[in-house]
Amino acid sequence: MPAGSYAVDALNTEELQPRERADFWTEHIGTYHSRMGFRYAHAENFRGRTVRQRTDTYQLVKYRSDRIEYSRTPHQVRQDPDEDYRLLLPLGGEIVLRQDGEEARLTPGTGALVSFASPFQCLQSDAVDAFILTVPAREVNGRLGCRAPVSAGLDLTRGLGRIVGGMLTALHEEREHLTDPEFDAVSDRLVELVCMLAAGDDRPDVPGQLGEVEAMVRRYVRDHVADPGLTGTTVARALGWSLRQIQLALQQAGTTPRELIREERLRLVRDRLLCAECEHQSITDLAYSAGFSSASALSTAFRRRYGVSPREMRQNPR
Repeated sequence: MPAGSYAVDALNTEELQPRERADFWTEHIGTYHSRMGFRYAHAENFRGRTVRQRTDTYQLVKYRSDRIEYSRTPHQVRQDPDEDYRLLLPLGGEIVLRQDGEEARLTPGTGALVSFASPFQCLQSDAVDAFILTVPAREVNGRLGCRAPVSAGLDLTRGLGRIVGGMLTALHEEREHLTDPEFDAVSDRLVELVCMLAAGDDRPDVPGQLGEVEAMVRRYVRDHVADPGLTGTTVARALGWSLRQIQLALQQAGTTPRELIREERLRLVRDRLLCAECEHQSITDLAYSAGFSSASALSTAFRRRYGVSPREMRQNPR
């Protein structure tokens, strides 16, 4: 496996004596997440196994276990704050989530975003097989208006939802062949799709659905991000909407036309820096081809977003 902050590890309680398994599970799952409560149906012989992939930004765990109840109390929320979300997708068995007075019953093909910033109960049946992806709060709050749609099970059996499920599966299956930038890049895209799926039809209207406007704007910006003349006004003109409509749609997602364009340009440069076929391009070439006015403007924005300069990321991508 490539070196870097990206790491893969696994655990299996069946390697231990039956009486040690529940304590082992509590200890190790506790290191994956913030403080929680564990209630075992059969603590004397609990069976569970996990495969975890992680970087400094994202964590994906595929796990299988016997019946168990996880909980996070108000005291634990205060004692061990955690603003991040978990995308939970069962592949087998049933999971019941209770949070903020609402309940979601998850079976294979349905998922949910769960906030660790609020108390919850998570009841899992025997032989649950599931993915759980830890997502930074900043990647969700801006797009969904600081809400966790735990009660609205996400349909992952068709359309966009099926694509999300396929990406999670592929991310797990290719775990031994990824670098940390690659794992983060795929996770970024996956979370963007999940937020589009979770937003559904709940966005307030201007003439037309703002959610639809936002999706079209994001797609247009991504396709034309290298155009140095790309602005909110040119996007509005090309799509046939008013600039005000576009601003309102993106405001609901916690961003602006200018911020969205800059973010997509930075992601384009990052992807090219990590692409062997683009090694011959200078930083200046990359800046101009991604719509930046200069290499200096790119370097300033890139360091602010990723914590390193473009040159540093190219020299040490891991």
